[in-house]
Amino acid sequence: MKNLPVVTLAGLLLVASVSAADYKLEFYEAPVTATLNSATRVLTVVNDGEVVQTITLGRDLGTSQNMEEIANGIKLKSIDGEEIEITKDVDESDFSLFTVARKSRHRSRMVVDCVKIAGADWYGGPQQKYQYWPIQKLRFNEYSYLSKEADNCAVGDRYWLNSLGSFVFVDRTAPLFVDQNYGEPGYMCLEAKKTLPYDVYDATYSFVYQVGVAKDAKAAHLKAVGHILGKPTGHPAESMVKYPIWSTWARYKREIDHDLVLKFADEIISHGWVDTQFELDDNWETCYGSLTFNKTQFPDIRATIAAIKAKGFPRVTIWIHPFINKGCEPIYSEAKRMGYLVADHTGNTDTQWWNSERGQAAYVDFTKPEVAQWFKNRLANVLAVSGIDSFKFDAGEASWSPPDALLSGERKDNPNNIVYDYLRTVASTGGDLVEVRTAHDTQDLPVFVRMIDKDSEWDWNNGLPTLITTLLQMNMVGYPLVLPDMVGGNGYNGAPSKEMFIRWLQANVFMPSIQFSYVPWDYDTETVTIAKAMTTLHEKYTPQIMARFKMAVSDGLPVNPPLWWISPDDTIAQKVFDQFLLGDDIIAAPVIRENARSRDIYLPAGTWIDGNSNAEHTGPKWIRNYSVPLSMLPYFVRKAA
Repeated sequence: MKNLPVVTLAGLLLVASVSAADYKLEFYEAPVTATLNSATRVLTVVNDGEVVQTITLGRDLGTSQNMEEIANGIKLKSIDGEEIEITKDVDESDFSLFTVARKSRHRSRMVVDCVKIAGADWYGGPQQKYQYWPIQKLRFNEYSYLSKEADNCAVGDRYWLNSLGSFVFVDRTAPLFVDQNYGEPGYMCLEAKKTLPYDVYDATYSFVYQVGVAKDAKAAHLKAVGHILGKPTGHPAESMVKYPIWSTWARYKREIDHDLVLKFADEIISHGWVDTQFELDDNWETCYGSLTFNKTQFPDIRATIAAIKAKGFPRVTIWIHPFINKGCEPIYSEAKRMGYLVADHTGNTDTQWWNSERGQAAYVDFTKPEVAQWFKNRLANVLAVSGIDSFKFDAGEASWSPPDALLSGERKDNPNNIVYDYLRTVASTGGDLVEVRTAHDTQDLPVFVRMIDKDSEWDWNNGLPTLITTLLQMNMVGYPLVLPDMVGGNGYNGAPSKEMFIRWLQANVFMPSIQFSYVPWDYDTETVTIAKAMTTLHEKYTPQIMARFKMAVSDGLPVNPPLWWISPDDTIAQKVFDQFLLGDDIIAAPVIRENARSRDIYLPAGTWIDGNSNAEHTGPKWIRNYSVPLSMLPYFVRKAA
């Protein structure tokens, strides 16, 4: 810093080097600096001597700028008038946060800032079909970053955390696309441009992101929760955690009626599961969107639900979606006439979903408050006429809207606001038994966020390994109330084998809840015995799950964090993808490979008791070739707990 002019701005030490063309922000309370070299356009963030972020700013900055001092930071102005502001948000002894902002960028100009991801492990990012963990091996090419149906990207929050203790968070209003390991291997490029699926009508847009730095990844994430992401305001009912949920979907798909659901209920009870939850899934409506019961299949729905409850199911829930199909009359015509359907800028409301042909459905427009209330009133009627207790809400991703949707609210929020408003509408119905499958800037909602449908496969193509990595991804973007998908997957390419069913169930035990649709008695008595043992083990540890739920609400803690959470500097733990934690004191290490009867298990620092043998282990250490017969779930409990 020799011979550099120095000026102090409200606690931020600003160093402006004209000759070297370096601009440096230093934080008083923490050993953090952010240095921008204007010649290379590289922003380097250093914490206590270690580089924790390297970001190459877009060519819009150019190679010649003027610097202007502003409150808490600097403004760089390029020769053609483009501006970037870098400002301090937080300067604490254990946390630094600053913002990089382009404001009022002209629609014709694209921004590309590239974050170096090589040299560290990265977490968070979007939910994906191939949910690798850590996430730096994922590849994206001009990937529109929002909650969408493609690639299972139902949870699309713009947050990435690295193992060095730093994160990047992009504002939800930015028209964001991502290139990762595409064109520039080892980099994740954040692109902003005015093109579909975002709003294309405003003359300008803003591209804003924040960079946070703390001592390690755990500390950085907790600061992100406190300053940016937020935390749940409540949690689901203990009954939904402790006892299994039984859904009609995977086993029966759409072939349900009064007699079948009562037969299913009888089977569950006769095999020893009581006080559980029954979920009526697809094909109960007269037509999709009517929200009225088909009297051919359910002549007296109230009697059907009463009979299910009388058999020993105190809670019954029902599947709901946000669509109305063409031909579902009179509700389709009424909703269209009243302007209650999402339309594009020409007034066209046609879209499609998995239960319609192309152009043969419409998405209810939850961005209009009067429509949201209308939908809630219709849901209340479903409960009133049936005796059902709550809802399983499906879909909701922005991509179900017509392209170029004309939504209420500010255009800069388009199209993410349809997701945001749908979730906030439905989360206020059905009490503490509600589940949804989409998420976007909704970490505060006190509901289960369900994993999108998993396939009954052993591989990384949305199969069993991704059950664990999706759990980790959702927790590490701020959604700790995760509802795993059904045991064994959805069977779209055939029902799960006995082995897959058992291993999938074991992987669920230390997750927040267990959902069945395929049933153990369809295999053999051994499967039933193992299934009972696993659901009993889950019941046993329900107090620990509920305690962590409460800590998610009070402190924003993840319920099922990755293994490194309890040892953030452990470089081995940072890479583990097939184990996870329940809280800070329980390690689950399920088998996720076909025909495997042993596995390697990593234990981080601490003294751990084997839940099966009571053997004591002191970490950090590997247990090699740990024997895992089909009936066993490996897990370890911290001795001090």
